[in-house]
Amino acid sequence: MNIIAFGATTSKKSINKSLATFASSLIAEARVEILDLNEYELPLFSEDKEAEIGQPQAAKDFVEKIRSADGIIVSFAEHNGSYAAAYKNLVDWASRIEQRVYQDKPAVFLATSPGAGGASAVLSSAKTSAPFFGADLQDTVSVPSFYDVFDADSKAISDSTIVKQLQAAMDTLAVKAGNCKPDGQRL
Repeated sequence: MNIIAFGATTSKKSINKSLATFASSLIAEARVEILDLNEYELPLFSEDKEAEIGQPQAAKDFVEKIRSADGIIVSFAEHNGSYAAAYKNLVDWASRIEQRVYQDKPAVFLATSPGAGGASAVLSSAKTSAPFFGADLQDTVSVPSFYDVFDADSKAISDSTIVKQLQAAMDTLAVKAGNCKPDGQRL
């Protein structure tokens, strides 16, 4: 089973990339590729820019990565209550190539922030837009106060309640994406 995971931001120290990486490690028997949105740098989308340059290769590459996946994990950074600009721009470009960007793949959406809100506003927006962008959303998990629940040395969530929520979400994704039992064994 191939899983694509990423933090929906270009921050080099992204806590959302750390969360997506940790969550993906909870799936047994999966080949996981962690994407870095810095590899998909694109000009600001507009129809005029698209007419001028066509569809950029980076957007095509992103669509192909999603096509190769059996399941997707996205952890959303919240910038002023909404998506990070780089993520929104990438989805704008990708949707011109494949309107259902996530191509009806099973997905789990996550979000975290340093504060108690856990980026819940952007997670709510992502959940609402999931069907439009072709994400077969299996679960969502918001992780509040990231620095209080993440052990930087072990690169793992230390709060057992949150780990259980993440494990349940990953088990659901594994079953849907790989036709597997929650322990990773094929059905």
